[in-house]
Amino acid sequence: MLDNIPILSLITFIPLLGALLILFFPSQRNGLIRIAAIIFTVIPLALTILLFAAYQPQAGGGKFTEQATWLSIPLNKELLNNGFQSSKLVFDFHLAVDGISLPLVLLTGIISTMAVLASVHIRKRWKTYYVLFLLLLTGIYGVFLARDLILFFIFFEMTLIPMFFLIGIWGYYGKEKAATRFLIYNGLGSAVMLLAFLMLIATLGFGTNLTETGADIVISGNYDTILQNLSDPNALANLTADQVGNAQFVLNDSMRWGAFILLLIAFGIKIPIFPFHTWMLRVHTEAPPAVVMIHSGILLKMGVYGLIRFGAFLFPEQLHSWATIIAILGVINIVYGAILACIQTEFKLVLAYSSISHMGIVLLGIASLEEVGFQGAIYQSVSHGLISALLFLIVGSLYERTNTTELSELGGLAKSMPFMSGILLLGGLASLGLPGLSGFIGEFLSFLGLFGSMKWITAVGVLGILFAAIYVLRSILKITYGPVADKFANLKDARFIEALPMVALAALIILLGVYPSLLTSVMEYGFSGLVEQLQSGMGG
Repeated sequence: MLDNIPILSLITFIPLLGALLILFFPSQRNGLIRIAAIIFTVIPLALTILLFAAYQPQAGGGKFTEQATWLSIPLNKELLNNGFQSSKLVFDFHLAVDGISLPLVLLTGIISTMAVLASVHIRKRWKTYYVLFLLLLTGIYGVFLARDLILFFIFFEMTLIPMFFLIGIWGYYGKEKAATRFLIYNGLGSAVMLLAFLMLIATLGFGTNLTETGADIVISGNYDTILQNLSDPNALANLTADQVGNAQFVLNDSMRWGAFILLLIAFGIKIPIFPFHTWMLRVHTEAPPAVVMIHSGILLKMGVYGLIRFGAFLFPEQLHSWATIIAILGVINIVYGAILACIQTEFKLVLAYSSISHMGIVLLGIASLEEVGFQGAIYQSVSHGLISALLFLIVGSLYERTNTTELSELGGLAKSMPFMSGILLLGGLASLGLPGLSGFIGEFLSFLGLFGSMKWITAVGVLGILFAAIYVLRSILKITYGPVADKFANLKDARFIEALPMVALAALIILLGVYPSLLTSVMEYGFSGLVEQLQSGMGG
């Protein structure tokens, strides 16, 4: 049913179309603007669900590939030998999906829909807000679907400016500093990533393109070409020596290590890996909750995806050599984030440090070098995205009613808001990894993958997770039980527009907790080639 429609392009650009359409709406038509934003957020979600249902793991994502040349630059003809007609620098519009990116694309559709509903608390400049919101969605979808390095970079950069304004305009008291710090850190990460990409294109982007009159030499950022050249260096060497002369640099071991470390830094800032985490704390505390749902639920996972897609798949030998270092960084994230979450007095900071801790589990899954560990990293990413989105959704509703998220000022809210308190408890139990909820599955798979090769690091990581029970139960019990302040005695429970996304996210957390194969079956063949390379490297 989906074979004859460009579903990946539709998923990516329908939000952009919505943003352009809203620009022509009168600013005072707030209701119409909000309805349009919801529609143009829900449509990509519906298409993503269709894509998820039609995806066949055994066949991979080959049938869902869209490619076209959007820029071609002729190069010096002196580069040509052996009958080649021309040489070109080509930038492709290339979208594709596989078992690694599809869960994250679906996560984007789900959380963005919940976030657009949660944007009911936005009180000013609705038109500008929803235009930026939809532009941000286009960038996120593009990051998870792009298979050209330059296209990936463009979409990655496309997420920075909307987030900067969404934080800086609609955030809280320290919003300007939070937005500036976000832009500086992520801008530096993007610059480092671009340098690594340019190294890869200059050294590995060479391929051939057959034409009616002969063949062309093509230099591009095509991910598949670069991956093939890395896995089959002899073919690339022959092409370089016999057909391109001295036009290509050689990606020696030093440059491979350099590119890998640059990618680790670039995506480590986004995850974030300690000590590149301070910017994220400000965003979590100062940005409006609907924006934090997007940031914590999806944007952090762009770093995970980039590290796996480019760091692991392109440089398996380097990943194998640095597996222990990455595992140690993961444990530092887990323990550091968990301990500091235990001593926070502000609920948003508890959740911010909790995110740091949970992203450390993702690093352990990647460092395991095992398929079950990689699946655990993606599963943990999806699970944490749903849980953090749910918790920050509740934070927004609480702040709207109480004008505070200080734990010392809250208490006894279960009496006046039993529904919201119950959902908060469910989200907290999922965050601490209670069996039967999605948080347990992601943690279990990540630790299981690492246990075979790094037992002591796994043990420390598991001990760090025990702190989650402390900070989660401490915070939730303080909010929901105990004496209630007189001014909070008659608070109203969640409205329908708030309860709907809460119930949806809670249902998904339970569903993935009791039926994990719904997600793991999609990832079943996604890491096969990578694991084979890693195992052959271990054997060597």
